[in-house]
Amino acid sequence: MLYKNTVLCMGSLTPSSSGAGHAGASSSPAAPRLLDKVRERIRYLHYSIRTEDAYVHWVRGYVRFHRMRHPGSMGADEVKAYLSWLAVERRISVATHRQAQLALVFLYRQVLGQDLPWLTDLERPQVKRRLPVVLSVRAGKGGKDRVVMLPASLQQALKDQLRRAHLLWQADVRDERAGVQMPDALERKYLRAGQSWAWFWVFPQDTHSTCPRTGVVRRHHLYDQSFQRAFKQALQVAGIQRPATPHTLRHCFATHLLQAGTDIRTVQKLLGHSDVSTTMVYTHVLEVAGGQVKSPLDRLHAA
Repeated sequence: MLYKNTVLCMGSLTPSSSGAGHAGASSSPAAPRLLDKVRERIRYLHYSIRTEDAYVHWVRGYVRFHRMRHPGSMGADEVKAYLSWLAVERRISVATHRQAQLALVFLYRQVLGQDLPWLTDLERPQVKRRLPVVLSVRAGKGGKDRVVMLPASLQQALKDQLRRAHLLWQADVRDERAGVQMPDALERKYLRAGQSWAWFWVFPQDTHSTCPRTGVVRRHHLYDQSFQRAFKQALQVAGIQRPATPHTLRHCFATHLLQAGTDIRTVQKLLGHSDVSTTMVYTHVLEVAGGQVKSPLDRLHAA
């Protein structure tokens, strides 16, 4: 078992102090902290920084819930107790509950190296299937590469955006700012590629920010929170009283394609769905909201 003869302190691991102070005893190097090991493993597997933040959050909560006990000394009962507490007392959503469970499975398998039978026996909360929200359907959406058509009506607006982005890139070059953070090992292979216009963001931030992993101050792409705020304001201006989010645009995109007669396999490919059954949910929206299915009450009135 990893981290033997260690004590847990503030959600992390520190070496045991037993044997310290003996004459001639060599000082052992500090043992890696638990959360640092989680981060190290996540980065080794090239998970996103959002996944890293989420998994560290749930591992820290799990340890604190059990009064700073080492996860290696706990097992199925402790994991189930924590997940039950999250569901019953904290009343977290099904999606959040599954994320917490995946974080603990990752901890035991990938960090502690314990591929135990009870990990696969954990009950997984069932996600309720709901019809996607779309803004309008007229009758007459935690790293896949996706290809999508560029509307001809947006070509000029995109060119204007590229000109604005180019001005920011020129300013960064003039001020000798750090360029775009290159993926994987490309930053070492192509030393100055991140400072080139070809790698610059199409939608850059107006200001610079500090990278949470490297500490380098550079210009990042537009944050999703910025778009979410702009989308919310647009809903208010348009007077749309629907619980819509930016992801709703993805639902609308798929629904309107199907409504226009696009083959469902093509829509599946454009959305990046691995299973066509996921895409099929949009056909239900068309059948009901699109007017293909009439209410029996309307037929009675028509008669």
